[in-house]
Amino acid sequence: MCGIAGYFHSTPSSITDRHVVQMVQAINKRGPDGSGTWTDDAQIVLGHARLAIQDLSPAGHQPMESANGRYVIAFNGEIYNHQTLRKSLESQFEAPAWRGRSDTETLLACFNSWGVEKTLQATVGMFAIALWDRVDNKLVLARDRLGEKPLYWGWLGDILVFGSELKALKQHPDFKSTVDRNALALYLRHNYVPAPYSIYEGIEKLMPGHYVSISLGQKRESVKPAFFWSYNDAVVRGLDQPLVGSETAIVDALELQLAESVGMQMLSDVPLGAFLSGGVDSSLIVALMQKQSRRPIKTFTIGFSEAGFNEAEHALAVSRHLGTEHTEIYIQPKDALDVIPHLPAIYCEPFADSSQIPTFLVSQLAKQQVTVALSGDAGDELFGGYNPYQFTPQAWNHVSKVPVSLRRLAASSLKLLPLRGRVEKLVDIMNTPTREDFYRQMISHWKDPLVAVIDAKEPATLLNTPTSWPSTTGRYEEWMMAMDAQTYMVDDILVKVDRAAMANSLETRVPLLDHRIVELAWRIPLPMKIREGVGKWVLREVLYRHVPRQLIERPKKGFSIPVASWLRGPLREWAENLLSESRLRQEGFFHPAPIRQIWAQHLAGHADYSSRLWGVLMFQAWLEEQG
Repeated sequence: MCGIAGYFHSTPSSITDRHVVQMVQAINKRGPDGSGTWTDDAQIVLGHARLAIQDLSPAGHQPMESANGRYVIAFNGEIYNHQTLRKSLESQFEAPAWRGRSDTETLLACFNSWGVEKTLQATVGMFAIALWDRVDNKLVLARDRLGEKPLYWGWLGDILVFGSELKALKQHPDFKSTVDRNALALYLRHNYVPAPYSIYEGIEKLMPGHYVSISLGQKRESVKPAFFWSYNDAVVRGLDQPLVGSETAIVDALELQLAESVGMQMLSDVPLGAFLSGGVDSSLIVALMQKQSRRPIKTFTIGFSEAGFNEAEHALAVSRHLGTEHTEIYIQPKDALDVIPHLPAIYCEPFADSSQIPTFLVSQLAKQQVTVALSGDAGDELFGGYNPYQFTPQAWNHVSKVPVSLRRLAASSLKLLPLRGRVEKLVDIMNTPTREDFYRQMISHWKDPLVAVIDAKEPATLLNTPTSWPSTTGRYEEWMMAMDAQTYMVDDILVKVDRAAMANSLETRVPLLDHRIVELAWRIPLPMKIREGVGKWVLREVLYRHVPRQLIERPKKGFSIPVASWLRGPLREWAENLLSESRLRQEGFFHPAPIRQIWAQHLAGHADYSSRLWGVLMFQAWLEEQG
């Protein structure tokens, strides 16, 4: 895990590495073990901040040149099958004289022998790559299939800038910190900025599974990303080619692939452990890790003193059963509250999933003992774990039986009443004409963000662009899972963990996002994922081969904190300052009235508007951090 940054002058001009040094310094938490820059007369500058994981010697230093000098790379991530790729090159007599053991050197050799697209398709791993071809004077930026590693890019006139985080791009003297109000509207709806947008005008996130090539002299209008792997294609192939055989055989196949993925991701030259919540996903990952380890796996959990939020005792029970070396810490409200002032610096654009706080704290805890931590993320999106997958189809079935005209009439009548909380949500969903709109409203925080954001238009996203959906939509549950995996998982879950962990210089790995597991998951029939109102059935069956059922079966709590009560208590003064009417008017991004209204209703206890308020508060705090 590292950080990359750089810039490319698409037209001839003088170039210096002075700016990239500052760009790399801005993301040095991602790579505290060293930094490097590289400049070519052909207008390219690459920068790298290193967190050494494999091959800790100077042979792993970046930016790195290929053996023949044609390619130079700045690379963030891990290629888990790089030893296999080396053997493949060697068997074809195409391998160079290896200088070290790093996966970076392996990538360079593959690019040199196989080209860009074939190399990217051959990888198993997570990555953000900047590759310069000194022969063709061409820059290639690439991002892994599932979006585990971030990569921002955009144009500043004729200069293309890129980096792992926006804070790196901002160090370039030509950067314009102009907030994109349309992206701000999307942010209020989702509490994150969905790809490809960023909070700044002119800067995008490179989409997962995509790469973009830019040649010297190429006009910027012709620069378009292309994909080397498509989630939608994986969905369609999986649904068209479902696994056949007994349920036991399918569980066996899944366990085999999971064990292989976990084993590959346990390779490290530095101390390694895992997050353990005691839930299905993290318990399964830890169980498979412990089975392949001769020593107790180091596991980490944080607990909460507040009733209804604590799962630490369940994690401890799982740890004792598996025999891991477990570390837990119970945090008090003050511990979590102390993190909040640091959030705007940790997240390079507004981000409002409040579980970012415990995620930071558990990363901080893990970093005291390890440099790499495996997590159980992605189980819900791949195997039907979220509650909406169970109740939304039934809810839509009832709502859709009522003609749209009658639903809209009823919604109009309800709007005449004082609306709070669930009744307000009912009005919103009654107005939806399709099941896809129904789900979009269900997962939205601000149902109509344009009432709050000044001078904004809400741009299209995957959720409301049918031409970007899988051609085989499958059942409603499958459509929701496919959408969540390409939106919420990428731009919320993975962003949350990446930034929180990197703020502590901790690498995180997600075995469930091995693309081979993703492709296998979509071949598993839906009844083996959701059964009798319970999600992740097939994952549970694998887990129960290693951990007793009674240690796992309980209602899902999630990794949440009591934001609603904190906003009425210890955070009230902080929030009031950020939400003051005079401040909102002066800054000019939000209409004060709707925000002040829900703030007053929340304080009075009439409704829980904490998710909407947290979105506004995190933007306000982020804006303050920008100066």
